[in-house]
Amino acid sequence: MKLIVDSGSTKTAWQCGGNTAVTAGLNPVRDSVEQMQQVIDQVNFTGVTEVFFYGAGCIPPYAVHLERLLQAKYPTASVLVASDMLGAARALCGHHEGIACILGTGSNSCLYDGTDIVQNVSPLGYILGDEGSGAVLGRTLVGDLLKEQLPDHLRDAFFLEMPLTPNLIIENVYRRPMPNRFLASLVPFIARHAEEPGLHELLVGCFRAFFRRNVALYRRPDLPVHFVGGVANQFAMQLREAAASEGFAVGDILKSPIDKMVLYHAFSS
Repeated sequence: MKLIVDSGSTKTAWQCGGNTAVTAGLNPVRDSVEQMQQVIDQVNFTGVTEVFFYGAGCIPPYAVHLERLLQAKYPTASVLVASDMLGAARALCGHHEGIACILGTGSNSCLYDGTDIVQNVSPLGYILGDEGSGAVLGRTLVGDLLKEQLPDHLRDAFFLEMPLTPNLIIENVYRRPMPNRFLASLVPFIARHAEEPGLHELLVGCFRAFFRRNVALYRRPDLPVHFVGGVANQFAMQLREAAASEGFAVGDILKSPIDKMVLYHAFSS
């Protein structure tokens, strides 16, 4: 049987033969071998002949450590450890050519030929890139609020709904670990007030930047652009508006890729 795994930095979904399991996230860039072993030990599937593990941080040379752990867990199975971007592309496009994108805490994209990634514009992270991501939406929001680029009633609503002050925002961004996660945690406020003209403009503007600075570089306006991730799912309407403004057509939008990953491998030899 095939074991299909979709792993992020906070949660990992495992599916095999109709059985599912959820564990903590596995990220070989971040996690030690001992930490990854502890998570893998929580999963017990039998009859596994193939393992397809797609995850954040699954890049050379770090992925080899995870591959060895999975091979030891399933010694008679073939094991593939690949990036979450390839997993997203296979889930979104199946065996067809297309442009696949991730919009979550971070963002990423690729040109996919139906089997593999053939071009990838580096996302560059939330400081230099990650356009359209939760982190950049949050960064843009607090920047606009603190520089008085949004109406007073939105500023008042933000500090009423969120347990923050201007000083705490600066503290979280510049002095505490993982500021990208902090910034992405502000996205629910945007979602609650997405109909406000200022926030609608913020969303569409950030998504248009994603298309201009990432998708457009593949030079394939003929291909549909597919998305996976919580931000894409939450703001599908604004995302489609931005795509149309930049001359692209949005295809599928998935919150999570695991079910379509399983479908892809069900029809793969």
